[in-house]
Amino acid sequence: MSMTPEQAAWFRDTFTRLVDNVDQALLGKREVVGLVLSAMLAEGHVLLEDAPGTGKTSLAKALAASVQGTSTRIQFTPDLLPSDVTGVTIYDQQNHRFEFHRGPVFASIVLADEINRASPKTQSALLEVMEESRVTVDGVAHEVGRPFLVIATQNPIEQSGTYKLPEAQLDRFMLKISIGYPTLAVTERILVGAVDRNPSASLEAVITTGAVADMADLAASVHIDPAVARYAAQLVEATRDSDATRLGVSVRGAISMIRVAKVYAASQGRHFVIPDDIKTLAVPVWAHRLVLDPEAEFSGVSAESVVQRALASVEAPLARAAS
Repeated sequence: MSMTPEQAAWFRDTFTRLVDNVDQALLGKREVVGLVLSAMLAEGHVLLEDAPGTGKTSLAKALAASVQGTSTRIQFTPDLLPSDVTGVTIYDQQNHRFEFHRGPVFASIVLADEINRASPKTQSALLEVMEESRVTVDGVAHEVGRPFLVIATQNPIEQSGTYKLPEAQLDRFMLKISIGYPTLAVTERILVGAVDRNPSASLEAVITTGAVADMADLAASVHIDPAVARYAAQLVEATRDSDATRLGVSVRGAISMIRVAKVYAASQGRHFVIPDDIKTLAVPVWAHRLVLDPEAEFSGVSAESVVQRALASVEAPLARAAS
């Protein structure tokens, strides 16, 4: 059953209240907050590529506080082990049985800070839980629950002692975005309130984690016309046919677009997806999934420009048949 206009209006109002709440802790970044929240409601994950001190931890904590959830922060370092992320099974001598001690990945929102500083083996500890929302240790699966959002960060400037994220792992991030530095006016507001070192602590919850799961299910019922789905598929094909790419957008990337586009449409108060939703989300959803041809990359071609060329070359459908 498709979302009704009344449900879309409720979704938009609740979404706006959540963004307003998080905006109290992360001033002046409503667009970024909206994208991260969209990823959470689409049950995806976010890669933040940004310089230190731009508010990544504040974003995770504020979002968790807004949905009555829990948040953890994992500092990825070269000596971090997979069990430090997922948890470990320990033998309890008193009860004479093995017990699973949950790792920091068991939280509503997990901030994986500087993920590219850990070894590939440790990075791979996140692959299963990001895809299936569960952790398997010693053959036993442990569900992490809903909502579950991984916000991974990496510093684009400092490359010393880092490991490049493999394409398979990049493909598991629904969005790749950057927070960026605040404007001068916002910086002044931040400095005036700099005494409060933890602004998220004073935030009141807008909804419960159960309501977040309900919103995610509701967003999945947003209508998408076959013409709009065909438009997304043609854009995906255009990235694959580009002379500048060795690998275009994957099937997972195409599915991610549809899922997050439904949430984005609902956040605008619509019960149907339009081509402009695809255009708005194209770069953050698809650019990080492309593998560029070395010669094209050397000549200055960027993944973002490949996506923009695809948008320019594929004609968007004009009509939409809502149901």
